[in-house]
Amino acid sequence: MPADRHRRASAWTTWVRKQALALGDRRVRLGWSNLFGVVTFACLVVLAVTGILLAFTYTPSNDLVTYAGPYEPLQGATVTKAFASTMRISFEQTGGLLLRQTHHWAALVMPASIIVQLLVTFFTGGFRRPRRLSWVLLVAAFVLVLAAGWSGYALPDDMLSGTGLRIVEGVVLSIPFIGTWAAGLMFGGPFPGQIIENLYPVHLITPALLVVVLAVRAALALRDGQAAPARPEPVPSLGLRLWPDAAFRALGMMGITGSVLVLLGATSTISPVWSYGPASGGEVGAGSQPDWYMGFLDGALRLVPAGWETVWGGWTVTFATLVPLVVVAGYFGLLVVYPFIEAWINQDREPHHVLDRPRNVPVRTGIGVAGALFYGVLWGAASADIVSTEFSVSFESVITALQVTLIVGPPLAFEVTRRICIGLQRKDREIALHGHETGRIVRMTNGGYVEIHQPADEAERARLAVAPVPPAPGRPDDNGHLSGRERLRGALSRQFGTGHVVPTADRGREPSKDRNLTHT
Repeated sequence: MPADRHRRASAWTTWVRKQALALGDRRVRLGWSNLFGVVTFACLVVLAVTGILLAFTYTPSNDLVTYAGPYEPLQGATVTKAFASTMRISFEQTGGLLLRQTHHWAALVMPASIIVQLLVTFFTGGFRRPRRLSWVLLVAAFVLVLAAGWSGYALPDDMLSGTGLRIVEGVVLSIPFIGTWAAGLMFGGPFPGQIIENLYPVHLITPALLVVVLAVRAALALRDGQAAPARPEPVPSLGLRLWPDAAFRALGMMGITGSVLVLLGATSTISPVWSYGPASGGEVGAGSQPDWYMGFLDGALRLVPAGWETVWGGWTVTFATLVPLVVVAGYFGLLVVYPFIEAWINQDREPHHVLDRPRNVPVRTGIGVAGALFYGVLWGAASADIVSTEFSVSFESVITALQVTLIVGPPLAFEVTRRICIGLQRKDREIALHGHETGRIVRMTNGGYVEIHQPADEAERARLAVAPVPPAPGRPDDNGHLSGRERLRGALSRQFGTGHVVPTADRGREPSKDRNLTHT
């Protein structure tokens, strides 16, 4: 028996050694965008550690008790056990307030790091085959972070979170046919019901799912490898060994991130539940704001015109809540399926292991900026009342301006971005054809003056190269008929292929003669 145990231990040691050697053979290119993946993982670790420690003394219950803690303004008040335990953590547990605030700060930083990863991946085309599933999982990770943050936001059961829950109840109740049933299922009865008991498991399950999603993404990254940068390096670099060099650098970055979060928790007050007071079913807090990552949902509700409802079949259909729900769901749905839509439009079935420069794919970059602006307007609308107060303008005028921006802004941002990308490509072409301006002016034999240019070397010309996206025209069927679906796809493909300014290798050609290479 001991011999078998020894053989198993020896086999396990050999396997671990082989895996370490295999990781040491893999190379990792350094890039600023890679840091945000480490920041995300560091936030997850901080959230897990602080969350486990907080769970020992937090009581997820809506049952009422009389507060008898050290905070005198609330002594004798009727509060829930959830609020009382939160106050006990903040004022009586050693290091409890530090844990709460560090936990909250990590929950604020993590969505921001994932958003940066989404933006970088989108604008560089990092979502293309074979990394489409990784993109879907990144979007899923963001949704899980939102769910975990929202459920945790409500757990202290203070006036701020109670106001947010009252808004959620109203939104759920407004859903036709199933709203009353869904609200009863969520709250477990009349508001507030048993919402704390129902949300607490959600707050535990979503981080576990997030760990699974991030682990699958890491496995896919190991399988598919790291995509090459959009601009080739003048001197190719092998990068760092994944183990131990890159791993220890990531560990150091995690330590820095964790230290900053703890420092924020120790010095910056956040979620002062004692100032808000306990939640009350008949009261709401004036000027209530959700955490920043949920602002786009609140803003979507604020931008809907007032009184936008109708009666259909004896049921009152409230578009003021249905439209924001549909729009937000459609927004995230488009995020998930965009890689597949782009691949279908261009009939792109090839694997891509080199990232794009955003300027070289103007249509995709324009779509990304338009989508970011749309999200930003919804997010900004959540603070329309604060803007109105701070800048002494009417709330209605702020909402009207944001409503106009929401409709007009994205198309305008798309076209402006597309043209900026084309202008940047033309600048790159000038450098590829004529080199860099040196500021040296010389006089020619005919009396004219000309500036001396420093020719670009081959490495730089390679970095400035543009690979046009060839249009994929609609394909007729066996009878030669072009279906409406293929006609639409062909039209979209032609539009997607516009805006590519291709540098020519013939430096002797006049600029006016290579304008036919510019498709705008």
